[in-house]
Amino acid sequence: MKRVAEGRLVAIGEIGRPYGLAGEVRVTPLTDRPERFETLRECVLWDTARDRREPCRVTTARRQGPALVVAIAGCETPEAAAALTGRLLAVPEAEALPLPEGHFYPWQLEGCRVLTEDGREVGRVLRVEPTPAQDLWVVGDGTREHLVPAVPEIVRDVDLKARRVVIQPPEGLLEL
Repeated sequence: MKRVAEGRLVAIGEIGRPYGLAGEVRVTPLTDRPERFETLRECVLWDTARDRREPCRVTTARRQGPALVVAIAGCETPEAAAALTGRLLAVPEAEALPLPEGHFYPWQLEGCRVLTEDGREVGRVLRVEPTPAQDLWVVGDGTREHLVPAVPEIVRDVDLKARRVVIQPPEGLLEL
C-alpha cells in the first residue's frame, strides 16, 4: 500500500453508521461522481479533528439509495465500523477527478485574489462555506472578512491560472 498522503487531501466520502454485522459502513458521497467508488481501491482514512491520516484499502463498495455501503480492509465487526463514524475517505489532491471546463473545486479558490469589476482589491478567498442555498466565499483582507455568495449575478470571472476572482457585489455587500 502507498505511503499516507502528505499535503492537501480531497474528501470524497464521509463515514456514517455501521451497516450489517460484517464491519461495513454507510458512506455519504462528498463527490458529484459517486461512481468513482466502484473502482476506488486505495484512499486515506482521515480524522480531520486530529488531522490523523491512515492508508485505507476499500475492498467493496455498492450504492444503496443516495449512500454507499463500503467495506474497508481490516474492519470486520460492527464495533470496528462504529469507531470509524465521522471520518472521511479522501484522496490526495493530485488524484481528484478532473472537472469540466469552467468548473472548479472549492479548495482551488483558497488564496485567490478577489477584485471588483472596477479593479478594487477586496482580499483573498480564505475558505468556502457551503450553505443550503449556495456556497459562501469568505474573503479576507487581513482586517475584515466578507461573505460573498457564489452566484453568477455576483461572481463574474474565476481565473484559477491567474489565481484571480472578479466580482460585481451588490451595493452594500462589502460594507456588511
